[in-house]
Amino acid sequence: MSVEPIMKIEVVTPDDCTGSVIGDLNSRHGRIRSQDKRGSANVITAMVPLANMFGYADSLRAMSGGRATFTMGFDRYAVTPAPSNDA
Repeated sequence: MSVEPIMKIEVVTPDDCTGSVIGDLNSRHGRIRSQDKRGSANVITAMVPLANMFGYADSLRAMSGGRATFTMGFDRYAVTPAPSNDA
């Protein structure tokens, strides 16, 4: 059994990029915790394994045309899923 760091992510994105951002976080095994409005932008809070966040800045920049920002901080450690025996 091993553990991995889980990061708390906050993404501030324009309305027209929200679906793409949520889809990308889901593909990174993220768990969306909340979605709020801040002025004309959406604020998405999610928990994502650190190993899946490498390269996120470039992906977010490409998805939003450079209009979205994010912050990331350590939240906790979680047990990693057991490897699948499907072969």
